[in-house]
Amino acid sequence: MNIIPAKKANKEQLDDFFTRNDNLDRDGLIQNGFVVEMDSKIEGCFILNQVEEGVYWLKQLYITRTEANKLPVLLESILTIAKSKQARSVYVHSHQPVVDIILEALQFHPQKKSSFVDKHPIDKGNWWSYNVS
Repeated sequence: MNIIPAKKANKEQLDDFFTRNDNLDRDGLIQNGFVVEMDSKIEGCFILNQVEEGVYWLKQLYITRTEANKLPVLLESILTIAKSKQARSVYVHSHQPVVDIILEALQFHPQKKSSFVDKHPIDKGNWWSYNVS
């Protein structure tokens, strides 16, 4: 698994990835995101946006079905990136029960109310946070 800034990714691989996954925000990903390369093919992506000092929002986390078993490793890698950026906390909004299970296993904490969550109301799904040490 190789995580690289989307703007540095191979254009043909990016085009192929977006053709296979047309529901993703291509512009946002290329501007601020990362892609996950496996066996010379892009199989996932995410955006790690800083929303305030030390607070990051993990957005548009996606991995193809064929590589979904690598999601826990990908999340751990993302937390390592967040730590390198001096993050204090990372927030994730999940709308899939299996992702909730993985987040809980990785010691993310469910969030009902917080200053961050209250600023970003979303009706469906669950908010989670992780305190980066």
